Amino acid sequence: MDRISILCIYLDKCSTFADVACDHGYCAQYMLENNMCESAVISDISDKCLKKAETLLSEYIKKGVCRAVCCDGLEGVDGQTEQILIAGIGGEEIVKILKNAFIPKAFVFQPMKNAEVVREYLIENGCALTVDGIFTDGKNYYFIIKGKNCGGEQTYTKAELLYGRDSLKSPVFKNYLKEQIEKKRAYLMRDMTDEHRKRLEADVSFMQGVLNGEID
Repeated sequence: MDRISILCIYLDKCSTFADVACDHGYCAQYMLENNMCESAVISDISDKCLKKAETLLSEYIKKGVCRAVCCDGLEGVDGQTEQILIAGIGGEEIVKILKNAFIPKAFVFQPMKNAEVVREYLIENGCALTVDGIFTDGKNYYFIIKGKNCGGEQTYTKAELLYGRDSLKSPVFKNYLKEQIEKKRAYLMRDMTDEHRKRLEADVSFMQGVLNGEID
């Protein structure tokens, strides 16, 4: 399965749905075609990308059950939207979007990098993370963060914050971590400053400890 198909598995049935940074709009298409939502908003900062999604979802737009908004982040999205998806962009960008607007009532985030930044921000702001794991499309690995803005309180260890609480129990994560360790060890063969080498060696030691179950 491809990334988008797997991502859709994590979406819940809801009344209102928003696909932010929607690109082609495939996730909104999935929600509407499968009667997973009554109405949807597709938004993207890129007018070019949004036009592709508008073309894909033109019939739903004509019916009045889908609305397209060219905007930065959540600017054009109602804060009462029941479920919001933000996928395919960096973790720091996701946090910037949330800080500039609001944390959704229910959310699914799939950061392409820096997932730990998203976890930390959500936990600090009282969100309950119900799914915090990893998946692969057979070529690449992706972290998935799903939860609710419900005033919850969770305590995460360093490893859980870096990789996701559910990831640590996943065979997919073990394969991911092995690959990351191999990459860092290969990089250690290069010339670098002593300070840089010490940081890399510390990273490898920590990752190996997580992989061996010695650090949780």
